[in-house]
Amino acid sequence: MRFGLVIYGDLDQTSGGFRYDRKLVDYLRTQGDTVEVISLPWRAYWRNVAAGFSPTIKKRLDKPFDVLLQDELCHPSLWRVNRRLTRPGATVALVHHIQSDDQRGRLGGLRRSVERQYLDSVDGWIATSDFTRQRAQAVAATSPDESVVAPPAGRAEGRAVDESAVSTRATEEPFRILYLGNIVARKGLLTLLSALGSPDIETTDWQLAVVGGEPEPAYAEQVRKRAAKREIDERVDFVGEVSDAELTAQLEASHVLCVPSRYEGFGMVYLEAMEYGVVPIATTNGGASEFILDGENGALVNPGDVDRIATLIAEWAADRQQLANLGVAALQTAAAHPSWDESLAQVRSLLVGLSDASTEDGTFAAEKPNP
Repeated sequence: MRFGLVIYGDLDQTSGGFRYDRKLVDYLRTQGDTVEVISLPWRAYWRNVAAGFSPTIKKRLDKPFDVLLQDELCHPSLWRVNRRLTRPGATVALVHHIQSDDQRGRLGGLRRSVERQYLDSVDGWIATSDFTRQRAQAVAATSPDESVVAPPAGRAEGRAVDESAVSTRATEEPFRILYLGNIVARKGLLTLLSALGSPDIETTDWQLAVVGGEPEPAYAEQVRKRAAKREIDERVDFVGEVSDAELTAQLEASHVLCVPSRYEGFGMVYLEAMEYGVVPIATTNGGASEFILDGENGALVNPGDVDRIATLIAEWAADRQQLANLGVAALQTAAAHPSWDESLAQVRSLLVGLSDASTEDGTFAAEKPNP
C-alpha cells in the first residue's frame, strides 16, 4: 500500500510524538508498504493557519495515496486543505493530544474552532490514549466512523531491569528524583521545584536530575531562579539533552520520575520510567491514568498540587519498602503493556480498512463537500 505522512519539520525531532511517528513509518515499511514523509514548515500558529489558503500545500498533498496520514500537530496548515483533496483514498489524523486544550488567552476559542474544523475534515482518527480520543470527540462537531486507540510502547518494551535490582536500588541514598522532558511551562518543572523547596522535606536527602532541552529560554531562566530562591539549586543538576546510553544510566539510578504536567495526551515518559521500576508521579489531566494506578504503581496528582508532591517524596524517601513495592508494581505494569508492533498493527488494520472502503464504493473517502 502507499501511504503519505504529513509532519512539521524533521521526523528525527526528539519529542514523544515524533518518536511515535518514526515507529509508525518504520512499521509500515516492514510490512512492505511505501511511506512518503511530507514535511511542512514549522512556523507561528496563525501564519500556518493563513497558509491553509495557499494552493501550495494542496499540491504537495493531493497525490494518489491509499491513505494520507497527518500528525494532528499540523492541523493549523490543514484545516481547510483536506476538504479540497481529491486523490488520496482517505485522510487520517494521528492525534497525540488536543492542542487547544492547553491554550490560554483570548484567542483560545478561535484556536479551538480551527482545530474543530480540522478534526471534522478527516476520515479517521488514531489516538494514543482513550483520554485523547474522548477529548477529540469533545472538540469535534462530529466523530468519524473509523477510529482506534493505539498507545505507544516504551523504549525497552517490557522490563529493562529485574525486580531484585529495583528492590536493591530502593535502599540507596540519596533519594534520586528524575525530571525527563523539555523544560517547557506545560510540563510543570516549577511545580516540582516548589515541592522540593517545601519545609515538609527539609530533612530528606534528595537529588534532582533535570534531563531535557530548553526550547523556551525565558521559562528555563525562570526555573533556575526558582531553584535559587528556594535555596535548592546545589541539589538540582540541569543535565540537558543526553544520549540514549546516558538516559539509560539516569533511569537505572533514579527512584522516582516526576513530570507534573498541566496536560499529557498519553505520557510516554512515565511508561519508559516504569520499565526501569522508577516510580512515576504524573497528573490526573491526561492519559497517564490509563496505566498509572494511584498508590499502586505510582501516583497521580492534580496539576499544580505542590503539597501532594512534597508529601509523596517525603513519604517514599522515609519508607523504602513502600518505594520498592511501588517500583516492582511499576515494572510489572510495563511488562504487561502492549508492544509497538501490537499497537501499530491496529493502526495498519484501520488504514487498510479505510483504503478498502474507498476502493469498494468507487469514490475517494477524502472527498467531502466544501464548507
